[in-house]
Amino acid sequence: MDKNPHKGHRQRVKARVINEGIDSFEDHQILELLLFYCIPMKDTNELAHALIRHYGSLSGVLDADPRDLCELAGVTENTAVLLSLMPSLARRYQQGKFKQKAVLGSTTAAGEYTMALFTGRLNEAFYVICLDSQNQVNQATLLHEGTINEAPVYPRLIVETALRHQAASIILAHNHPGGSQQPSPADVAVTKKIKAATEAIAITVVDHIIVAGDGYFSFAENRIL
Repeated sequence: MDKNPHKGHRQRVKARVINEGIDSFEDHQILELLLFYCIPMKDTNELAHALIRHYGSLSGVLDADPRDLCELAGVTENTAVLLSLMPSLARRYQQGKFKQKAVLGSTTAAGEYTMALFTGRLNEAFYVICLDSQNQVNQATLLHEGTINEAPVYPRLIVETALRHQAASIILAHNHPGGSQQPSPADVAVTKKIKAATEAIAITVVDHIIVAGDGYFSFAENRIL
């Protein structure tokens, strides 16, 4: 009789993923599965539980700084890198789902595209999405990371980016990590400055979208532009 209750456990978990997906998995089971690939020949269930207790949730573990994971949680560098890679990998996946020439002809399309840009981002970031005359994306450029009221989001940089990518129009986008979808006075003020600068070169700001939580706020939809 086999006295090792864990024998074959990893294979059973992998088979379950293949057959069922992970929708029915608990958070600690998903983390345990990830840990299989950087911690060989060892039960990772206890570590998965410990990490979630320490950081409060699966998302908290994946959002943790890899150096913090190594120093405070005591995991190896390989484990820390794998876990911290997940949010960025999810963002890359979401962006890859959109065609290179995605058409952003509606607020819904622009909102979904924009939300993909901010998947897994913990810090505020500011994008300029350059569109051609058919509302197809020429380029989505990360212009700055940091709060808008402190950021060098100068109209000149917006204009240079729009001209470089031959934009007929642009969509501005930034996120409020952990905050409200509603625009701040600084958000409104910087939008007006950018709109005035681009209108001088016949490039229209068609929207400014703020991403927060699982939704977004559209300046155009709310008639702020």
